[in-house]
Amino acid sequence: MEELRLSPLELMIDLSVYLYDKEKLSIGQAKKLAGLTQIEFQKEMSKRGVFIKYDIKDLEKDLDVFNR
Repeated sequence: MEELRLSPLELMIDLSVYLYDKEKLSIGQAKKLAGLTQIEFQKEMSKRGVFIKYDIKDLEKDLDVFNR
């Protein structure tokens, strides 16, 4: 059996991305768990084929803030 070669950081990033993708954590919570900046976390998400979750409700909230 091959040895799994993941550093503790890689394991935390994988876990954080997984939990974000499964909508168990917000992006802010996930990046904090991974110990990364927003951009670093988004790059790690991209490497794993995970996209930012942003739907119509999020857009409506953002537009409401801009229109105040």
